[in-house]
Amino acid sequence: MSIKSGEDFPETGWGVPFALFFDEALQVENHAMNGRSTRTFIEEGRWQKIEQALTPGDFVIIQFGHNDESQHKKDRYTTPAQYKANLARFIRDTRAKGAYPLLMSPITRRYFDAEGAIRQTHPYTPLSREVASEEEVDFIDMDAITRAHFQQQGDRDSALRFLHIKPDTHPNYPNGVRDDTHLNQLGAREVAQLVLQALKTMEHPLVDSLRAPLPKHRTFRYAE
Repeated sequence: MSIKSGEDFPETGWGVPFALFFDEALQVENHAMNGRSTRTFIEEGRWQKIEQALTPGDFVIIQFGHNDESQHKKDRYTTPAQYKANLARFIRDTRAKGAYPLLMSPITRRYFDAEGAIRQTHPYTPLSREVASEEEVDFIDMDAITRAHFQQQGDRDSALRFLHIKPDTHPNYPNGVRDDTHLNQLGAREVAQLVLQALKTMEHPLVDSLRAPLPKHRTFRYAE
C-alpha cells in the first residue's frame, strides 16, 4: 500500500491511486511502509502514532502478511499467534477511539505453477480471516480477489502489472528486475480498483466519499 520513493519507481503501492478516488473532504493518510510486519510496525512506534492521532469517525485500513510470514527474515518474522494478536490489537485500539477498522488479507504474489495456476503463497491469509471472524470486523480477502484477477490475465499479461524491467531500460534498475511481489503503476491502479469494487459490493460507508466525476467524463463510454 505504501508510498514509494523516486529511487524505487516504477514500484507503486496500491494505496497511492486508491487515495485519489476520494474527494477533498476526506483526508487520506498513508502510513504503510515496505518491509514491516505487524511486530516491527509496533516496535518502531508506527502503530502508536496512528492510534494517538485517531478521532471518532476515522477509518483505518489494516493489511499485513507479506513480512510477518517470512520465516527466513528474522528481523521481521512474526509467529502466527503474534500476528493474530497484533491484528486484534490494531482493531481494538481503533474501536476504542471511536474509529472503524477494515481488515484485509495481503495481495497475492505472482507465482505460476506448471499447470498455469497462481500458487497460494500466503500461509497467514487464513489467520487474517480468523481474526476478522473473531473480532467481527469488516474484511476484504484481497489475497483471493487479486489471485483471481491476475490468474484471469495469465502469465504474460499479469507480468505487465508487476515490477518487471529489462536491463538497461530504467536508471533505477540498471541490471533489470523481475519482482513478482511488488506492483508497478498499472498493477497498483488495478488493485486499488479491486478494493473499490469490494467496498461497493459490501456497501461500505467510504463509498459515500468518492470523488464526483467531471461532467465531461460522464459522457465517456467504454467499448470493447
